[in-house]
Amino acid sequence: MTVSRFSTLFLIGALASGCSVLDRFGNDTSGDVLASEKLTVAAGDDDLKEAIESSPEGTPAGRASRTKLDDAIEPSLKETAEDAREKLDQPDQQVAEEEASTPDLWHRLRDGFALDHDASDPRVQTQLNWYRKHPQYINRVVDRGSRYLHYIIGEAEKRGLPTELALLPVVESAFDPFAYSHGRAAGLWQFIPSTGKYFGLTQSWWHDDRRDIIAATDAALTYLDRLATRFDGDYMLALAAYNSGGGTVSSAMRRNRNRNKPTDFWSLDLPRETRHYVPKLIALARIFDDPQAYGIELPPLDDEPYFEVVQTGSQLDLAQAAELAGVDIDEIYLLNPSFNRWATSPDGPHRLLVPRENADDFAAALKEVAPAERVSWRNYKVVSGDTLSTIAKRYSTTPSVIQQVNNLNSHIIQIGQRLMIPSAAKQSDTYALSASERLARKQERSGKNSDGTRVNYTVRSGDTFWDIAREHRVSVRQLASWNGMAPGDPLMPGKKLVIWSQSSQPAMLASTNRGKGMVRKVGYQVRKGDSLSTIANRFAVNVRDIASWNDLNTSRYLQPGQSLVLYVDIRNSP
Repeated sequence: MTVSRFSTLFLIGALASGCSVLDRFGNDTSGDVLASEKLTVAAGDDDLKEAIESSPEGTPAGRASRTKLDDAIEPSLKETAEDAREKLDQPDQQVAEEEASTPDLWHRLRDGFALDHDASDPRVQTQLNWYRKHPQYINRVVDRGSRYLHYIIGEAEKRGLPTELALLPVVESAFDPFAYSHGRAAGLWQFIPSTGKYFGLTQSWWHDDRRDIIAATDAALTYLDRLATRFDGDYMLALAAYNSGGGTVSSAMRRNRNRNKPTDFWSLDLPRETRHYVPKLIALARIFDDPQAYGIELPPLDDEPYFEVVQTGSQLDLAQAAELAGVDIDEIYLLNPSFNRWATSPDGPHRLLVPRENADDFAAALKEVAPAERVSWRNYKVVSGDTLSTIAKRYSTTPSVIQQVNNLNSHIIQIGQRLMIPSAAKQSDTYALSASERLARKQERSGKNSDGTRVNYTVRSGDTFWDIAREHRVSVRQLASWNGMAPGDPLMPGKKLVIWSQSSQPAMLASTNRGKGMVRKVGYQVRKGDSLSTIANRFAVNVRDIASWNDLNTSRYLQPGQSLVLYVDIRNSP
């Protein structure tokens, strides 16, 4: 029997038995994250660039960095008020020169620059040309990053790292603390779950440390520092490794050595995203180093902390926190984007980032509130059919929290039993940036941009993204994005999904009980001569889906021996 024939029979046997031969390939379980060969697909700044490119010609770049005008101003006077603001931004030359000589955060940023900005590579020039053409983009990312930059620069200085690294969140997330990519990377620094876990970034129903400004910044700079050590202090290679994995960069260097070629970043054959990733940062560093040379005026930023860390000592309703601090709740979420729900995590960290000018008043006011009064409580009477899970879902908490606050030794509850349940003090729309509210707004926007029919779908046992997407004639990536997920995220039975179906009979599809157990997750090892299209044809799947399942760049060749994840319908299997 030929090896090819044996491989095919083995795969069919695995499919028919419902087994997965890929479990060992599904996740990178290697303890050495620095040697990873996994490309991190970051959210990047494409959405912001698209918004900038589609904005009306002639829109003043500076307006993007200003606060919204008070709604109390009569609408017909708002344009006049904006014109007045324009005038304020045009001081006479003498005043401008005096201000330019005053040290600000940009002076401090430049003082710590240590990378080589003089690369003549055309990839850098392409990025510079785009930024020069769209100066409002710089204003937008500075406006977003103004809350975080002072802290990040300070942390880079403490470690003796080049301060160009403080600009990396522009490339990773366009300074959007809620950014989430289809590759499951989250936060300013775009950590995927496995790398985040390696660096101590925990995730729970209540929070996601990958979005925590302090924890994620510490993890990112620690990671970059270790990568730089791995590559003998070469931060260009460390940056490339942050994006594509240290193992990927080492392999590219080894290939060049074998061909007697240079092993600097500019000479390496790396994934397409990585080849453009580092040039973006270098272009940004050149602009922030000498903005006038590119016709760009940086919005002024004082060299002062934007926020202070206040220890809270216990769980705290975020709406109450905003009232105690005298700020809008959106400000609390923007400084504390790790919180998924209406309150801080009951398990900590028990701290909150608050605007510096409000920190003392907040700390003083918080001392006057007893821990038991920092979240609202409901006195609930257990009725027939209740479980801790159903009660927790009803009041936006978790069974473990109810169990903990009521000193329950197990999940067993009795009819008539009284339970104290922590609950949100305000209506759900008050917590506008909580995970559920962000998702609801995203789904609403998706509907406006789609010509499909909305279907509310409940996940059933055996469902996969591929299966559901195919039936509704949408892509796996679209389906995942509409529901705030990534294609690699697990689908649990009972989960509610929103689908903007392109099918002519979406309602029928939503209620049809499709053949159970017909799709299997399998492992496939690339063989000599394989391509994405030949594999797709062999297993009756889509090339784009294979690329999405495996975070592949379709412009790069597959390598013999490479492991792939496939979701195959055994009715169409070879």
